[in-house]
Amino acid sequence: QVQLVESGGGLVQAGGSLRLSCAASGRTDSTNVMAWFRQAPGKEREFVAACTWSSGTTNHADSVKGRFTISSDNAKNALYLQMNNLKPEDTAVYYCAARYGFRLPRDAAEYNYWGQGTQVTVSS
Repeated sequence: QVQLVESGGGLVQAGGSLRLSCAASGRTDSTNVMAWFRQAPGKEREFVAACTWSSGTTNHADSVKGRFTISSDNAKNALYLQMNNLKPEDTAVYYCAARYGFRLPRDAAEYNYWGQGTQVTVSS
């Protein structure tokens, strides 16, 4: 099993920045792809970004490209999401997810492990 715990959410004004963190523990060697998803009230869970633990290959959703950056620290078993120029439409619960595979999928169903989420609220 892999445990994922997110932190770093909060309330920020539009144009501001936040950095989310995800601490992974347990059988982290059974995963090699990490991702961030988000879910706003009344909407489906949406892909934000994904990366590999080792090679640093990344994949960002078009809606956040140029504003958000995913990164990982393999030695610390930590995943990060740097979010700049935040917009009210970025308001959601942000989830950390993990899987083992050879792709960086955007489908939430492809991920085996999930954290509990951290709330990000962007005021206008």
